[in-house]
Amino acid sequence: MGLFGKVEEDRRTAGNAGSKEAVEHPGRGQAGEEVSALLVIPPDAPLALRMTPRSFDEFVGQEDVVGPGKALRKAIEGDRIPSMLFWGPPGTGKTCLARLVAMKTKSVFRELSAVTSGVQDVRNVVAEARKNRERGKRTILFLDEIHRFNKAQQDALLPHVEKGTIALIGATTENPYFAVNPALLSRMQIFSFKHLEPRHIEEIVKRAVEDSERGLAAGGTGEAGPEGEAGERVQLGTGVLEHIVTFSKGDGRVALNLLEALYNVSKAQEGQDGKVVLTLERALEITQSPRLFYDKLGDQHYDIISAFIKSMRGSDPDATVYWLARMLESGEDPRFVARRIVICASEDVGLADPMALLVAEAAFRASEHIGMPEAQIPLAHAALYVALAPKSNSAWAALDAAIGAVREKPAYPVPPHLRGTGYSGAQKLGHGVGYKYAHNYPGHWVDQQYLPDELQGTTFYKKGEHDIENRGRPRT
Repeated sequence: MGLFGKVEEDRRTAGNAGSKEAVEHPGRGQAGEEVSALLVIPPDAPLALRMTPRSFDEFVGQEDVVGPGKALRKAIEGDRIPSMLFWGPPGTGKTCLARLVAMKTKSVFRELSAVTSGVQDVRNVVAEARKNRERGKRTILFLDEIHRFNKAQQDALLPHVEKGTIALIGATTENPYFAVNPALLSRMQIFSFKHLEPRHIEEIVKRAVEDSERGLAAGGTGEAGPEGEAGERVQLGTGVLEHIVTFSKGDGRVALNLLEALYNVSKAQEGQDGKVVLTLERALEITQSPRLFYDKLGDQHYDIISAFIKSMRGSDPDATVYWLARMLESGEDPRFVARRIVICASEDVGLADPMALLVAEAAFRASEHIGMPEAQIPLAHAALYVALAPKSNSAWAALDAAIGAVREKPAYPVPPHLRGTGYSGAQKLGHGVGYKYAHNYPGHWVDQQYLPDELQGTTFYKKGEHDIENRGRPRT
């Protein structure tokens, strides 16, 4: 697993309640009364959790969502919190913003993780919310990883959101139009979070290095360091910041977890002057290989396979092999990839080069029988063959047109001369009478009606520009 295994573990655990009990963030008490401890974060908590922003001044990124003057920021600052859903990639500030709401609101704030909670936990919060409502206080429920709740669990939230018993804030990395029940989604405002920009990651890392209260300048423990040593205790070596920015790929939590792992490894080499120097060499040892953002159940799964198919269709061999490599390096099932190559070979190459389907089908068999890593070679062979082959979608277009006719028009009867004759009495019914056997005619073709009477003259198949598509009977 390497040293970065700790980084990924911290990423999964940082910020989670770690319990099925609702985490209480009581907001403010009476008007103007500050509550002393909104987020009780132990000094030995992961750096990513310790650096949770405490104000909008510390919140980095998502200017389109909560930048100065934005509607959501005004709503949070004015304590007018609607039911809403934060949707975006990991480490982009969804949970941080929800906890910022907890710090600013006068409402009772409860936090659950859908990973560790169930319907009973929701019921407990709702029961409390009813009592709060009788006392004139609102209740906000923050449900992290809301997509982990199944349909029945999400349905349990619906009546309470609809009646206003709770204001629901959900956070998800999954496309909410697939992962959240439409009825619940229609009662929530959706805010889309984007990957953080390089400048955002730089700001997050620098702040964590220089913060003498919660960051590495406190000795890496979150305990305040000696006065005046902020930013002096830890030194970023040449190229380290750039490497963290590149490696994190817009994920602030990954950036902080990597920074902390690098600090912990480097601390053993602390100099006599008390400085800890973070070097690029150690950073490369920790990361070992580039992170690939690819979730087999999420948007990236569908986005990358879409890019792969469109690259083959668009005859771009370089893009084809790049997206193929992205999938294979991320652990995608080679059979899933092979099936898509087979489909593309038939749908997008089709009659322009019938061999493409045979090559793709052979690659599919190879992916089943050979296994990885060797199977990736025939997959590349087939994908590049399809990308470089001439293109025609005439087979797909013909089928699509025919299906349209079948669905939109009545089920017309089979012309009598085309009906089956494999039983006694068929000819008495007129079945097969007048049928012309094509092989008895010159060129193995004869002008004959094959479509139902009502569709005579209809053209479903339109010839492409390639030679093989211009074979067959002449149009009469």
